[in-house]
Amino acid sequence: MKQSLIIACLSSFVLISTLAFAQKTPEREYYKLIVYHYKDAVQEDILDTYLEHALLPALHRQKVSDVGVFKSLSNDTVTDKLLYVFMPFKSLKDMKNMEEDIDKDKAYQAAGSNYIDAAYNKPPYTRKETIILYAFPMAPKMQLPQLKSAANERVYELRSYESATEKVFANKVRMFNEGGEVPLFKRLNFNAVFYSEVIAGPKMPNLMYMTTFENMQDREAHWKAFGADEEWKKLSSMPEYQNNVQHIDITFLRPTNYSDF
Repeated sequence: MKQSLIIACLSSFVLISTLAFAQKTPEREYYKLIVYHYKDAVQEDILDTYLEHALLPALHRQKVSDVGVFKSLSNDTVTDKLLYVFMPFKSLKDMKNMEEDIDKDKAYQAAGSNYIDAAYNKPPYTRKETIILYAFPMAPKMQLPQLKSAANERVYELRSYESATEKVFANKVRMFNEGGEVPLFKRLNFNAVFYSEVIAGPKMPNLMYMTTFENMQDREAHWKAFGADEEWKKLSSMPEYQNNVQHIDITFLRPTNYSDF
């Protein structure tokens, strides 16, 4: 009887401890990243008008805040111009509900009519990508960048790391989380907005994250400090973390004047 009571007490303690830990652990967010490819000022104007006056207000009405809209710094010199829209969600269900509810929003439909009802021979973009992201355990929620410079001087750096296989990709994700790469970025004040694994996209298996800087000079100084950091040197030389990145894409972005951050 006494032994049964002890076992019951221990079981209750374990259950309570587990629940307490679960309550303290923040739920990991999901992100939707839309990439618009466009070719000229006409398409750019349609996209800007749609995003500023239709999509973002509609998202805000649905309590989706901290929506980021960014353009590539290389847009002036390339034919394939890029515009990124970043949206955070608490769950995939919330993401799906947004997509369903927005179609019923009459104000959205009216404000976005030039985009929504564009003719087949006058499209508002040349191509559109949608990437679904799941936040890392060590960075479960996005963070707004703490920058002091003017928006037109800031540099937001979006990185995509591709791995050879799913197993190798999981190794790189561990390096960011259990390995300590995320805390290293935080210690060196990279002002990261998010770290995430791609769960649906064109370049899987891959992860994506965004860091932010006052300007390009600030960006260069931060990466120089990162490369020289003893913790990074030790982490990057560990045998278990070798050859876990096959290809890296780096895109430098700047927020639009109507972006939430």
